[in-house]
Amino acid sequence: MDINPYHNVLEDVQALLSGTLLVALAIVLFRQAGLLTGGTPGLTFLAYYASGVPFGVLYFLINIPFYIFAFLALGRAFAFKTFCAVALLSLYSEWLPHWIRVESIDPVFAAILGGLLAGAGLLMLIRHQASLGGIGVLAMYLQQRHGWRAGSLQMIADAFIVCGALFIVDQERVVLSILGALVLNMVLAVNHRPGRYFGQ
Repeated sequence: MDINPYHNVLEDVQALLSGTLLVALAIVLFRQAGLLTGGTPGLTFLAYYASGVPFGVLYFLINIPFYIFAFLALGRAFAFKTFCAVALLSLYSEWLPHWIRVESIDPVFAAILGGLLAGAGLLMLIRHQASLGGIGVLAMYLQQRHGWRAGSLQMIADAFIVCGALFIVDQERVVLSILGALVLNMVLAVNHRPGRYFGQ
């Protein structure tokens, strides 16, 4: 039986604040372990490792074209929530290192826990008709328009992005980044299917 709730404003605000915080915590773990992830955060990690420009700044700028696409393809409400989610993640990713410090973490554990946190955060955002921009916007659009599973689409895109890391970070970190991306997408693929839960 499909669940189709209508979320009120307070519920949406809670989801935006909590979902982006979970993803930001994942980014802290990935960054501490020298890993990256898929999607637009993965592209941002590549730019961050290559340039040293703050992650939050790069992430917000990379997403600018996708705000326009989200508005045109998925509507004003989705575009606004996505803009808020991206802005929150950009801020969280810069603030969290001042609030929490991870002195040491096993890279394998960082990949697994980071993937779980990011997947749970993304799932929360998707269920409240928001995304973290970029590839997530395209995946949501194709799911709504053609019924393709967002998790599967995200996994394919993530594979290309993580493989691109071979030109910037060492192979061991790439392998662990792939593990993190697989865990993240497993959470999405198992828990989010077309028609199962599509709140407003």
